[in-house]
Amino acid sequence: MPAILPKSKAPGVDFCGVKEYYYIVRSDLGCYMRSTNFNEGKDLNVFSLHPSCQGGEHYLAHQDDLFYIIKGGAYRRVSNMNRDTEAVVYNLHPNCQGGDHYLSAFGFFYIIFQSKGVYRRITNMNTDSDAVEYSLHPSCRDGLYYWGIKDYYYFVKPHDEWGIQYYRTTNFNKNLDAVTYSFHPDVVNFLPGGLAITQGSAFGTWEAIKTISNDSNTPITWNKKITRKVGYDKEKMSSIEHNWSVSISASYQSGALTEAIAKYQFSINTQYGGKSVNTEQENWSEATDVEESVSLTLQPKEKIYIWQYQLGLGKKSILFCRDMKFNSNPNPPTDVPLPPSNQ
Repeated sequence: MPAILPKSKAPGVDFCGVKEYYYIVRSDLGCYMRSTNFNEGKDLNVFSLHPSCQGGEHYLAHQDDLFYIIKGGAYRRVSNMNRDTEAVVYNLHPNCQGGDHYLSAFGFFYIIFQSKGVYRRITNMNTDSDAVEYSLHPSCRDGLYYWGIKDYYYFVKPHDEWGIQYYRTTNFNKNLDAVTYSFHPDVVNFLPGGLAITQGSAFGTWEAIKTISNDSNTPITWNKKITRKVGYDKEKMSSIEHNWSVSISASYQSGALTEAIAKYQFSINTQYGGKSVNTEQENWSEATDVEESVSLTLQPKEKIYIWQYQLGLGKKSILFCRDMKFNSNPNPPTDVPLPPSNQ
């Protein structure tokens, strides 16, 4: 069963929270989602991430309504990630660098060092003030992402037989008041690798779009036009955004966010329901029927199969590639005509 990518394998992806809002940052897509309830899929709004707020290694939000974006040995503090308002940059104290996860809750900042099984609690990431280290409770050590709000800590649990879930507690050291919640499918769609969970794993296949036969005893020349679909079937994916209120830059036309998420899904490896291919050079405009003239010479009793490469999710083909192959083998080709991704 496919799973979402952990933070360690998804640069630019993170969770954070403040007051009644929870956030999923997709810096890799240049946007973030805000919700009041991940379990119920409530108030799902997607906003552009300001260029100055992109490329962060970690994102967290504090109860002072400020967001903190960590990059290297510094962090940027803003009051709005969409507009980069009230931006100030500080050095990250050496003792606060190198964490696997960063979050804020109960008026403190927390840095999780998963491999050591500990977390560091401080009141200021610039000065490392009031620093204390605690052991992580065994039940709290294997989170894929961590975040916090004023009175709770949260983390995303590894995928299991119950699907993709998140965990809430009031103490990472003692694992107090623990509660587990499932993610709403509309939230899962926004997570890296989430499309494979809601739609099915990515696949690539050669589909026979035409078979030409010469049943005679003499060679023939076949000159005709064939029609095939080329492009992205936007309608099949349109339901992904139905419950999202998308308020992102003008460069994102309707459906373009889902397109970007689909490209990402195809690029990741099979462990996370992907196909490990780069589709950037394919035609991602609305799928249309394209005519092409074909001229073939067929020997007596010969059959020619015309194949087209298609990519899809679950059982639905959604990207009809330009690549075609002609052969006399009734079995589909086995090669992948797209370049490998760097994911």
